[in-house]
Amino acid sequence: MSHFNVLDLPTFADARGVLSVLDGALPFSIVRTYWIYGADGQLRGGHRHRSTRQALVSIHGSVTVYMNDGEAQEHVFLDSPARCLLVEPKDWHTMHFGPGAVLLVMASQPYDRAEYIDAPYD
Repeated sequence: MSHFNVLDLPTFADARGVLSVLDGALPFSIVRTYWIYGADGQLRGGHRHRSTRQALVSIHGSVTVYMNDGEAQEHVFLDSPARCLLVEPKDWHTMHFGPGAVLLVMASQPYDRAEYIDAPYD
């Protein structure tokens, strides 16, 4: 059991393939969507936010997300497009990308560099 909120998305499979659904699953409206790829073996992130909430889905390959909310620390392994990690503003996070990984990020705010807090928790 994770201290952090990992959603198991409704997923449907048949002979035609697999479909995972995000409809109504997020506790915020999506304002910005982006994906990170070509980062094999790289460590990205290393910040938290002032108010932005995010949802992370590894749509291909695996991404290990280190989470620290000032109270708990944990590595969350995302290796299925049917799992979604919610990253709250207080959550310091880094992402380590496995080979060929593609990480989809949905955010509650548009990009604003002033929104980032780069100092980790003590």
